[in-house]
Amino acid sequence: MAAGIRLGITGGMGSGKSTASAALSCMGAFVVDADACARQVTDIGGSAIPSIVRRFGDTLLLPSGALNRVRMRELVFSDRQARAALESIIHPLVQAAIEQAVGAPDALSARCIVYDIPLLAESVYWRQRLDTVLVVDCTESVQIQRVGARNQLTPEQVRNILNAQATRPERLKAADHVLLNDGISLHEFQLLVQEFGRQLGL
Repeated sequence: MAAGIRLGITGGMGSGKSTASAALSCMGAFVVDADACARQVTDIGGSAIPSIVRRFGDTLLLPSGALNRVRMRELVFSDRQARAALESIIHPLVQAAIEQAVGAPDALSARCIVYDIPLLAESVYWRQRLDTVLVVDCTESVQIQRVGARNQLTPEQVRNILNAQATRPERLKAADHVLLNDGISLHEFQLLVQEFGRQLGL
């Protein structure tokens, strides 16, 4: 594959996409994490906070002034209109933060830029800006087990989150490449990612 390839990585919660991004970073890829950008714009003094307060009041803020992610999660997974409103505030700011990051010298000189984007399958904005898309895939039962253990959530809570995301078939439809992270060890999955990285020229 060509140098400077723009690779999008996505996958449902608990699929292991962050693990894949980290492995590619160790091989020399420049990784931009959309979740990290979202945390930045919703942290204390973040650029999204004034608009969030105007739309929702201060009910979604922690005493520190940062976004209360637990309350936000409860709201957006129970109220579609609230979710759309919050996304309309946060997503453009995250897009701008990502575009700024990939303009940095380290990114411009990298053989591969990895865009780690959880909602890539739902976005028409990113697909046209990428050269290829990798989906890290696993079954819903595995997602429920991993996310429940990691975030101390009940199976019902995890299902509510999954129901608000793209379905597994929708993600797979958006894929140019698929890595199955199901029924294998972490080490075995990392080996799969490393092999994929070598195909990218890393």
